[in-house]
Amino acid sequence: MKRFALTTAMTAAMLLPVMKADEVIHDRKQNQQARIAQGVKSGQLTPAETARLENREKKLNQTIHKDRAANGGKLTAQEKARVKQRQNNISNSIYTDKHNPPKQ
Repeated sequence: MKRFALTTAMTAAMLLPVMKADEVIHDRKQNQQARIAQGVKSGQLTPAETARLENREKKLNQTIHKDRAANGGKLTAQEKARVKQRQNNISNSIYTDKHNPPKQ
């Protein structure tokens, strides 16, 4: 029984970072979608800005899906780093687009 509990605990400890990374990617995706929706609702984002941001999100989602399909449902450390960087870039674009002066 002790051996089973130890094995279960070790397995959970090994899977936790993998699960955490996937949750972070998903949570950021949801957060950024909410930020875009709020920008549309408040009028801070123009239709063109919204379309551009949504297109970038779509391409990132396609890349994540393709990478996971190629690796048995998981992302490699390098792919996770690349996704994080692209999410950072999109986040910065959301901020910039929401805070730029309105065009006349």
